[in-house]
Order: sequence, then structure tokens, then C-alpha cells
Amino acid sequence: MISDRIHTVTPSYTINISLRVSEMKQQGKDLIDLSIGEPDFNIPEISKAEAIKALNHNKTKYDKAQGLLELRQAIIKKLKNENNLSYKIENIVVSNGAKQALSNTLMAILNPEEEVLVPKPYWVSYPEMIKLVGGIPVFIDTWRNTGYKITPELLSSYVTPKTKMLFLTNPSNPSGLVYSSEQLTEIGNFCVENNIYILSDEIYERICFKDAFTSIASISNAIKDRTITINGFSKSFAMTGLRIGYSISNTEIAKAISIIQGHLTSHPSTISQWAAVASLNKCSNEPEIMKKEYKKRRNTAILILDKVPKLKYLYPEGAFYIFLDISAYKKYLNYHGSFSVAFCDNLLNEALVAAVPGIAFGMDDFIRISYACSEKVLSEGLNRMCDFIQSLFNN
Repeated sequence: MISDRIHTVTPSYTINISLRVSEMKQQGKDLIDLSIGEPDFNIPEISKAEAIKALNHNKTKYDKAQGLLELRQAIIKKLKNENNLSYKIENIVVSNGAKQALSNTLMAILNPEEEVLVPKPYWVSYPEMIKLVGGIPVFIDTWRNTGYKITPELLSSYVTPKTKMLFLTNPSNPSGLVYSSEQLTEIGNFCVENNIYILSDEIYERICFKDAFTSIASISNAIKDRTITINGFSKSFAMTGLRIGYSISNTEIAKAISIIQGHLTSHPSTISQWAAVASLNKCSNEPEIMKKEYKKRRNTAILILDKVPKLKYLYPEGAFYIFLDISAYKKYLNYHGSFSVAFCDNLLNEALVAAVPGIAFGMDDFIRISYACSEKVLSEGLNRMCDFIQSLFNN
């Protein structure tokens, strides 16, 4: 029999959409996919060469559960130079992607029935990860007038004696919002005062269109001690399939994470790790090239979306998504159950454009589109979506 645990978990909306997209493409349909959260760039050539070199030199044996020494040293250097953060080698654990880094952290810190604050909109896997380790996700409603950001005043109404952790995503998937240093200081101090750990997912850190990105752990030593920072190489270096992420935390937490990972997966692929070493040490310009292109695409998307009647959106300051408020079209669409799922189903079937329903992120009046695609594909997809919305008015 299947365990009771699996019955608490909601299947991934994004995976289901990807399956439908694949099926329709196999049928020869001219489909535009604006759902995928994967860079359309390739891994840097230097990183590829380093991986091949590692294979040719037979660097294929078991290594430390925490990750290659050379990679952790490169991460420490990156943190110092880019984030004004000083860590030691024992504070870094390299994992099989940022997802495992998140899961490891939850297993290391949460006890059964302890609560984790999850602001809406949230990344689709956060609540399910929490439930899988026996924790309880507590969803925080956020509002347009505060840019869908959390504040200490908002957090205080959700804190209970069981509150153990806060999920913070900066920059955000799906909204693209970015917190300022002042906002992070207020949130960080609140968590310190209330003995709440901060799980800061910064995987989109290098795709930040504002003047500067602030890592919340850099604000003070007290905040740093209660923060577990998650990062990786999938978004910044287009290394999605190589599965390299990492966590940064105080020594006690990092040791616990290392023990857990040692039993679950030992360590990530050594070949992938050597590619990551090269990315950090020799490819510092690659993320900037990608960021400039994403910003250009964002601006193209905004020009098209601003012409659509009654369509609202969160102006993205980072990542490569736009979170669209489609609530104005509810009365024009016949549906049962989830409005955003029905909207995306109709958009896919009638306009051949794939997007992700907002219910996947806890907000059913929204959909998410990705601009991790060429400008030509993006423009075509958005124009089709605009025509679809116009057709709703005409029906």
C-alpha cells in the first residue's frame, strides 16, 4: 500500500502542464510554451570543457557528502565578493539541485507538526516539501497595496508557539518581486526577536534588475545565524540538468544537513560539481549576459501586456516571470472549480499558448508566464494570448 504521506501531497501543476505541452507538440501542433521555468541558454562552454576534462581524468569516484572542497571554496569566494558574507568551508553543503538543499534543510530543522510561514504567492513545491517532512505550511495572504510583500506587522498575525520557520523567496518565483535592504532588515529582525528561522531561497539572485541585490544573511550576524540561504546553478548558469544547488547556514545546521544528505544521496555528481567550479571561477560574465537579455524580454512583454484591457500584473524586478491578474475575466469564462486552471486550459486549447495557473502558487486569480524563451516566441505567445482575451469579450 502507498504511504499515508503521499495522500497529503498535491501533484505538481507545472509537471502536468509540461506533459500536455509535450503531447501536443508530438501531435504537430504549433504551440507556444510560456510555462517553463528553464533558461533557454546553454551551459557555458568553459564549464562543459571542465566537465569533460574531469571525465577524462577519471574524477568519477565518491567524494565528501558536503561537496567538492574546490566547489565549496569557490562558493565562499563568491559569497564574499558578491554578497558581503563571510563563511567557512563547514558552512557550505552542495546538494543535488536547490530542491534537495531545501528538503535537506526542512528535515534538519522541522519537527512533526511545527509550522512554516509561507507567503503567497509561493513557489509550487514549498508547501508539499513541508508536508512531506511532517510540518504544517501556514499560508500568508499578501496584498497589492504592499506589492505582495510581507512585513513584520503582517507576519505577527500568523505567528504561533509552533512557528519554526519562514520561507523567503528573493527574487520571487512567480511574481518577480525583489525585497529592498530596508525591508529585509525589518523582516530579519522580526524573525530574530521571535526565534524564527529564515529559509531564504535566492536561486534567482543573479537575475535582479534593480540596482543591487541584498542577501538577507548579510544584514547582521544575528540574522545570519538564523538564516539558511539556498542557491544553485540552474538559473544563473543554465545548468538545470546538472542538478547542483547548495545551502549556507551556521555550523550546527550545516552538519545536520550533511548527515541527512550523506544517508539519502551521498553527494551530487562529481562531474557536475567540476562544471560548477568552472562556472564560478571562470564564467562570471555569463549571468550578466543572460540578465541583460531577460531584461530586454521583460520590457518587450510589458509593451504588449499594457495594451490588453483590464489586465493587471506585478511589475517584475527579477527572475524571468510575469504574474498576471486575470480576475477581470471571470465573468466571461464558464468554469467549474479552479478559475486559473480553466483559463489556462482554454488558452492552451484555443490559442495554443501554455501558461501556469495561479492556483499552483496559491492565488487562483492569476496565471504565470515565463520569458525564458526567445523574444520572437515571447511576442507571438503574448499576442495570441491577447487575441484570446479579446475573444472572451466578443463571445
